[in-house]
Amino acid sequence: MESTLALWMFLAVFLVLLSGYPVAFSLAGTALGFAWWGIQLEVFDSAFLTALPNRLYGIMNNNTLIAVPLFVFMGIMLERSKVAENLLDTMAELFGSVPGGLGISVTIVGMLMAASTGIVGATVVTMGLLSLPTMLRRNYDPALAAGTICASGTLGQIIPPSIVLVLLGDVISSAYQQAQLDMGIFAPETVSVGDLFAGALIPGLGLVVLYLLYLIIKGWLQPNSMPAVQYSETPKDQQKLSIRVVQSLLPPLSLIIAVLGSIIGGFATPTEAASVGAVGAILLAICRGELSLERIHEVAIGTTQVTCMVFLILIGASVFSLVFRGFGGDELVTDFLSDLPGGTFGAVFIVMLVMFILGFVLDFIEITFVVVPIVGPVLLAMGVDPVWLGIMIALNLQTSFLTPPFGFALFYLRGVAPNEVSTGQIYKGVVPFIAIQLVMLGFLAYWPGLATWLPNIVYGD
Repeated sequence: MESTLALWMFLAVFLVLLSGYPVAFSLAGTALGFAWWGIQLEVFDSAFLTALPNRLYGIMNNNTLIAVPLFVFMGIMLERSKVAENLLDTMAELFGSVPGGLGISVTIVGMLMAASTGIVGATVVTMGLLSLPTMLRRNYDPALAAGTICASGTLGQIIPPSIVLVLLGDVISSAYQQAQLDMGIFAPETVSVGDLFAGALIPGLGLVVLYLLYLIIKGWLQPNSMPAVQYSETPKDQQKLSIRVVQSLLPPLSLIIAVLGSIIGGFATPTEAASVGAVGAILLAICRGELSLERIHEVAIGTTQVTCMVFLILIGASVFSLVFRGFGGDELVTDFLSDLPGGTFGAVFIVMLVMFILGFVLDFIEITFVVVPIVGPVLLAMGVDPVWLGIMIALNLQTSFLTPPFGFALFYLRGVAPNEVSTGQIYKGVVPFIAIQLVMLGFLAYWPGLATWLPNIVYGD
């Protein structure tokens, strides 16, 4: 009976979410409703709810999660400071003289913005507003232009410092400790956000390389779909361009290196590095003459909205997972995954497939806070490496966010794309990039060392 109610609760929360209710209240409200029902049926122990204050206090007292508002602040400040606009103009002039050069520029800027902001929606919308009209004016195939923007915008899922990896790192760490306690290990090892940042570097940069190779080959085979743009060719103009490239690239690159380098080098925790990034973004805005009281107010409001959304969802998910565990749902999941054919491989495959499908209707925050705490301890108890699992989840969700007809990145771009770009063209344009994502997932599944080698080298695990 208890396990049946756990399944019904999972189904109910998806129906409530699809009806349009706010995510945080849907999770908490559905869980509390089922808890009351379970108490009335005498199949749920109300003592489980007494653990809720401690859980909420744990969220408030979690130092790792302080990095979230700081990274969000950094990303929004860089977005409002027109760093992406300046970068895109400069890179387009640098690569535009070759077929596919503008697409290459969009991918590189998308990568840098992903590493600077870590927020997928903001990157896709920003790149869509800045680069899509330019690409269409340069006679780029609308499908190819839309696909390039969506794919480069979702790099914020996997390239650190990513909000996804910060949240995922905290959840994976808790799941890893829970898995070890369940196995009778009472001095559990931990996994940090820094481990995930280091683990994501090679797969993330490898994905960018695959994107660029596709665009280069496409530009060579079908130059009419992504024509070259002719800019001035005089030596003096070329010298000025070189100076502008350095001026455009140096500030964001310095900021990224300062943030990532301090974490991976062990000089700072993710939270401390996030504060460095926030201050660096302010200094960058000052240097560009883009800082004002109005700008600070806009960034503060945007940061507060995103942060409140994240933490409200985290609180709602904490209530949901507590009630789910009270109904014995964790035991149900353990039994189900353990009995699958194929052992550990079969369990990981099914979990990845389910997360891929859930990515159509849920944001990464809901999946991270609701699904990972349920399936994570089971997979990790089977011997799955926590860093590899975290990067697989991030890459999998990135692929899901690109996949028609429900991919979030597609909705973001559709909202800012001009009317002459049809939804069908956006769907068509992302198909090659989805194939590239799946290839990268296959590489990572076959060679887990792509995710685990660098953390082992850096942290000596």
